[in-house]
Amino acid sequence: MRRFALKALFTLLTLNRDDDDPPRWDRIILIGSTVVTIGLVGLYAYGKATGRW
Repeated sequence: MRRFALKALFTLLTLNRDDDDPPRWDRIILIGSTVVTIGLVGLYAYGKATGRW
């Protein structure tokens, strides 16, 4: 599952990218912040479900 998620992330980052174009930092930051937000929500839900918080 984790390997699939990383492949999907790298595919999104390199999709329709030419070698001459600079990296699209806005897209990289957007995807990174979305991944972090989803991770934090998942961690919060896991903590609530297990009663450790």
